[in-house]
Amino acid sequence: MDRPDELPEETYNPWSVVNLVFHHLAAHGLHPTLGDAGDPGSPAADLLRALGIEPAAEGNRQVSRDVNDHLAQIRAAVFGEG
Repeated sequence: MDRPDELPEETYNPWSVVNLVFHHLAAHGLHPTLGDAGDPGSPAADLLRALGIEPAAEGNRQVSRDVNDHLAQIRAAVFGEG
């Protein structure tokens, strides 16, 4: 974010979005399947792109940042780094 009026880039865990779509379809009496013949990763990524969401392997970036910050705090407490 370079300007104060810019919003941070919003990220999603791709599997959460796929799960939400599947629950919505099932609630309407449909029986969706994904990757019948194996790994559902590619069809799931295609579904996300069709919804205008670029899948990211790391999932939710905010969660990743929070985990990395927490690990840094633990390292500092245990090893005196910082």
